[in-house]
Amino acid sequence: MKKFDQDELILRTAEFYKALSDYSRFKIVFVLMSGEKCVSEIVEEVNMSQTAVSYQLKLLRQMHLVKYRRSGQNIFYSIDDQHVYDIINLTFKHIEHQ
Repeated sequence: MKKFDQDELILRTAEFYKALSDYSRFKIVFVLMSGEKCVSEIVEEVNMSQTAVSYQLKLLRQMHLVKYRRSGQNIFYSIDDQHVYDIINLTFKHIEHQ
């Protein structure tokens, strides 16, 4: 695990939350929390164009929130790691507690 100095850690954390602050991106992440999906499934579930979904997935990949694997001509996306699930589930618990 890479160690960051305090300023770098704060910056990266802010960027992480900024990535999730966009409704469309968060909606995609939420859909992927139920399991791996191909792009067409994501498009259908979030009711967005394929172009818009692909753009948001690219940003989510860059932020290490989602990962992908290729199978033939299909690309399947999933949540990058357990930490993403944990952070979102803790946030849901916090919101429901209010």
